[in-house]
Amino acid sequence: MSIDRSLKIKGALSRHRNVLTRAERLKQLKDEERWSEGDSLLGLPKVAHRKSHTGRKSIKEEGDAAETAATPEATAQKTEAGKES
Repeated sequence: MSIDRSLKIKGALSRHRNVLTRAERLKQLKDEERWSEGDSLLGLPKVAHRKSHTGRKSIKEEGDAAETAATPEATAQKTEAGKES
């Protein structure tokens, strides 16, 4: 019998989940100041849980990288590196 693909990959269970645990919901509600210690645990309000985009560069960083790559010194360094190979 074969193993499911999702179980083979290291960290497969660390992907984005749409459903939060009660503790995660309470933490987020406390951060938003929508729940306090005396409130009931039943009937918690809905919590919007969005996927974070941690690996992406911002537009400003991409623009800075493009400007750096276009400078004459950077172009000369790339050309010299290509000749040495």
